Amino acid sequence: MTNLIEVTGLTKDYSLTRENRKKKITDAFAVRDVTFTVPKGYIMGFIGPNGAGKTTVIQVMLNIKRADAGTVNIVENKDIGVVLDKPHFPIQWTVRQVEKALSPFYAGWDKVRFAACLKDFELDAKKTVEQLSRGMQVKLQIAIALSHNAQLLILDEPTSGLDPVARDEICELLQEFVEDGQRSVLFSTHITSDLEKIADYVTMILNGRVHYTGTKDVLVEKYSRIAGGVGELTDGLQPLILGRRKHSSGFEGLVENIHLSKLPQTLLAEPASLEEIIVFLNRESKKGVQKND
Repeated sequence: MTNLIEVTGLTKDYSLTRENRKKKITDAFAVRDVTFTVPKGYIMGFIGPNGAGKTTVIQVMLNIKRADAGTVNIVENKDIGVVLDKPHFPIQWTVRQVEKALSPFYAGWDKVRFAACLKDFELDAKKTVEQLSRGMQVKLQIAIALSHNAQLLILDEPTSGLDPVARDEICELLQEFVEDGQRSVLFSTHITSDLEKIADYVTMILNGRVHYTGTKDVLVEKYSRIAGGVGELTDGLQPLILGRRKHSSGFEGLVENIHLSKLPQTLLAEPASLEEIIVFLNRESKKGVQKND
């Protein structure tokens, strides 16, 4: 299987900056030893809580920041399209002016394709960036990527703040983008319901480290959400319940499915969503950090 992105041992340590060295700060790292691949023809969800290091990894991939260790390889020198939560174009530019400004930077710019994208996405070429809705601004960025024949899309929170209809339209566009089996998407988002619909693979980052990378189905099938009443969380069960949260009526947490047979049948066990997996594993990882401090 060919990978369009290969990230190996990526580390960004902010304690190495001049300012932090002066302050003798030794634990200001953003990410450590991040390793994952994005296979050709698939959508990779890049997930984790805010502050976990997702944006830092993407910024290193785009040469906005420099890594302190590790490598990033975009295989076969693929053309990259970048889609952010909002476009960094002057807000007074019209859609047509955006095309006029960007097209000279791409040798393979396809004017006919861009016009077709505007029609398909219902984008008015005469409107300014400021006049476009958030969803239309995201569609504009995707139209640009499609019009210079990008083989790889890197998206950083593009659906944040969009209504469900707009998010569904963006997700459909991403699925169409990879249909030919030659193009891929790295989709960083905290809206895990979008990824549950369209992602083939998932890389989860917690506290600056990769906790899981692989197929989405394997991750989701590994865990169940568990809940019980007051007094049912015995000392013997506690090590099996990850990220457990106690409340007035009992407790809830995450359990690996291989341990389900060890739990009393009185407990409620149900499939865990991606969001629940992130929440409970993040709680568990912070417990580990606190123990090591």
